[in-house]
Order: sequence, then structure tokens, then C-alpha cells
Amino acid sequence: MRVFFLITGSGPLVVLTSYDSVEERPLLRTLAGKGIEKFLAYEIPLSLAKERYGGHFDKVCQDLRQADDLRVLDYNGQRAWALFHFRELGTPVQHEPEPVH
Repeated sequence: MRVFFLITGSGPLVVLTSYDSVEERPLLRTLAGKGIEKFLAYEIPLSLAKERYGGHFDKVCQDLRQADDLRVLDYNGQRAWALFHFRELGTPVQHEPEPVH
């Protein structure tokens, strides 16, 4: 399981996924289906996310299947910004769709 802090056009959110990378094609398709095609992503250490979200993290995990799934852990950008510092996060990944010509 992986946790990603996404900075999107509509604001930050934190997602929990069974994918190993935020750049896996099925996950990108799922995000695109939710209107998220361009983003910056930072991986949050799983233990840190568990610590910061407590019981809410456990509740969201109970809903997550072991394969190809995605759950929003936090859609409140203001709270997500307050819970994590950049120094605690992984190297950012930039993603945007290929331009259509």
C-alpha cells in the first residue's frame, strides 16, 4: 500500500492506493476518470500517514482491496497541508497528459 500527497488543479488531496507507483497506467486512468490528469505527487511514508490520520486511516484501509484500488484519505487540502511538511515527503513526481496535436 502507498500513500500519495497530490497537488492538483483543484487543490491538494491525500490518496491511498494498492499501486506501487503513482505513475502506473491503471492508476493514472483512475485518476483521469476523476478529473485528475495533471498533478504533482509526493509519496508519504505509510507509517507517517497512519500516525497522522489515526483511526480514520484504519477505516479507509478496511475499504481498500489488495489490487488496483484507490481511496481518498483526505480531500481537505488545508488539513493535508497542515499535517505534512515537505521534508517528510518523497521526491516529487510531475505528471501531465501528453499534448494532443
